[in-house]
Amino acid sequence: MKFFPARFAIGSTAIAFALMSSVAQAAKPCVGASLPITGPTAWAADSIRMGVEVAMAEINAKGGVLGQRLNFVAYDDAGQPPRGVDNARRIAESDDCIAMFGGWHSGVALAVVEPVHDAQIPYIAVISAGTKITENDRKPNYMFRVSMFDRWQALALVRKSKEVTRSGNIGVLYEDTGWGQGAVPDLKASATSEGAKVVGYEVFKWDDRDMTAQLIRLRNAGVDTIILYSRDLEANQILRSMQRINYNAKIVSAWGNTGTLGELAGPLANGMIVLQTFTWMGDLKPRQKAVLDSIVSRYKLKSPEDIKHGSGAANAYDAVYILAEAIKTAGSFDRKKVRDALYTVKLDGIVQSYAPAFTPDRHNAILPENYVWTAWHEGKILPLGQTPYGK
Repeated sequence: MKFFPARFAIGSTAIAFALMSSVAQAAKPCVGASLPITGPTAWAADSIRMGVEVAMAEINAKGGVLGQRLNFVAYDDAGQPPRGVDNARRIAESDDCIAMFGGWHSGVALAVVEPVHDAQIPYIAVISAGTKITENDRKPNYMFRVSMFDRWQALALVRKSKEVTRSGNIGVLYEDTGWGQGAVPDLKASATSEGAKVVGYEVFKWDDRDMTAQLIRLRNAGVDTIILYSRDLEANQILRSMQRINYNAKIVSAWGNTGTLGELAGPLANGMIVLQTFTWMGDLKPRQKAVLDSIVSRYKLKSPEDIKHGSGAANAYDAVYILAEAIKTAGSFDRKKVRDALYTVKLDGIVQSYAPAFTPDRHNAILPENYVWTAWHEGKILPLGQTPYGK
């Protein structure tokens, strides 16, 4: 994959790159983003960029929005919340963008709630799933999401775990971040509502290399199915720790493990079930296939597997079109008018049909009935039904 520097921008015909220390004022109207352009989840930024740029290229080729071409500017947060806050302020104030997209990390998205509302700039998360990103008690609320919603994800993970467990004993293993910690209340509520027997909750930190202690406690509690919230780096270490202690529990994972786990863990990843909002693998509808062909051609990819966070690319693509429709409905690039117009958008996207995308009581566009189950098999993450583990 191509390396993207600290900031990138897309205009009407070409992509221009510059370092953050010497960024020129972005062309208007712009959509900004704070993404992990560098660091271990840079592939997530790549995926978002693919979806955004292809959608904007399509829109701009038809004359743009309200007669103006959309532009995309993004800054690197490297997954660090303080950098996300700085980026949000830059996007809202210096770049004067109409809206802002969020990246991979829920911790960053949670940190920008305050600057987003200070600036009254619509924010649309396209990967980060933390519940309190959109449920933040702000009125009016400027935080929206075209992505997974952790409250709904937690319920799906609990239900799937109940389905696949043999003993009925389920455990939870989660990262010590805003995303992982934020998921625990949702998981506990879902387990209670579903009558699931969760007998252990274990936590780990980013970059931990040995999860043996946590796994032994789960094993000793009789857990045969683990609900996992992690990045692929830590998931790799979890799988290797399981191998060391000969622990063969099934893993039902939140969607953090859609990127490079197959490369890192090899056959150890086989059978890990992962929830997503979209997959480019398998049979696609004509429009989905056309978008995939555009992405593959534009970025010279060898196959859909090179889109390391397929859901993020698809979510971002739909988010651009939702925002564009809101701008058209608003009849201007006024942020408040655009925010209000987001409630009126009805659109046939590639992830789902939005009718409407949002309501005042629902700032999460992708509904849980459109989530899809996938699984790692022989280095690929495939629709669950196309693997031996979906039978």
